[in-house]
Amino acid sequence: MGGLGTTSGPVLACGEVRTCLLPHRRAVDEPTAVRLLGLRADEPVRTSRRPNRHACSPGVLTGVDCLLPTATGAKVRAVGTVTAHAGLVEGRVLQSTAYFSAPAEGPDRRRPWGYYLVRPGLLVPVGRLPGKSVTEGFLTGHQQDRLDVGSIAESLLARISRHDLLDHDAPLTTTDTSLRWTASPAGDGEPATALLTELGSGLRIAELRLPRGTTPLAAAALCEDLALHDWLLTTVGDKLDGLPPGSENQAAALKVLRPLVDHLLHLWMPRARLDRALSPLWEELERHPGFSRQWNTMAQRIRDQLALQNLIRGDAPARS
Repeated sequence: MGGLGTTSGPVLACGEVRTCLLPHRRAVDEPTAVRLLGLRADEPVRTSRRPNRHACSPGVLTGVDCLLPTATGAKVRAVGTVTAHAGLVEGRVLQSTAYFSAPAEGPDRRRPWGYYLVRPGLLVPVGRLPGKSVTEGFLTGHQQDRLDVGSIAESLLARISRHDLLDHDAPLTTTDTSLRWTASPAGDGEPATALLTELGSGLRIAELRLPRGTTPLAAAALCEDLALHDWLLTTVGDKLDGLPPGSENQAAALKVLRPLVDHLLHLWMPRARLDRALSPLWEELERHPGFSRQWNTMAQRIRDQLALQNLIRGDAPARS
């Protein structure tokens, strides 16, 4: 299957990424990560150690014959498969992604399943695809009796999180986040763009216009990278917002700060596995809203707080 906007490729890709802290006391090692993500016996888990440790499950397909969400309420039937996979970053942060791509038009009647199974991850519309209406409808949120890829991603996340290899004793409490995204090809002469919006309650939406030829897999990888770093910003920001002021409660402050240092601060590494052609999108996000600038500010605040706590303990009179 070709990339977005190519002659043989799809014109739209849609997906959702779920991100959470792995429910385990310590970061898991590579063999454990492979066992956690071994979703299929016929395909191995892919692992890498540079520039950070990462493991990615093989893809699993879900066959669907359903109506797509639309902004206008129009009934657009599509048949095919949704792809889902899971990833584990540094043995600590778990992500699951479900996504599909769709061509501008398909046969005017439903074909046998064999027609769709040889096109993994592609949902073929019956007739023409109203791309703008589907994009807006998908980003708006789940619609009753319409395709919900978020539930596929959530099911995969829950499946791995319940694995008996995990002790379900996470070192800190965090909020899970969801990133719902769409990607379509940028017009001739237009730059690639990423519009990221925070809707609260852990939900973000991203509307992407990508270079022609970008594969749906590359678009999904970009959104996983966005979701990971947004989750880190959200998690650390929430913890710092709840930090006891000043030196009122040293023990409580250290209880918040130490897990952040031990488990999260080293995970900040934008574009670690990003398609090089999509790097300008991250550069734009670094300018506005300024992801790394915000992260560096929070990391410095943590270091300052730890230095303050050490100073207070050092200055405190010894107790008999």
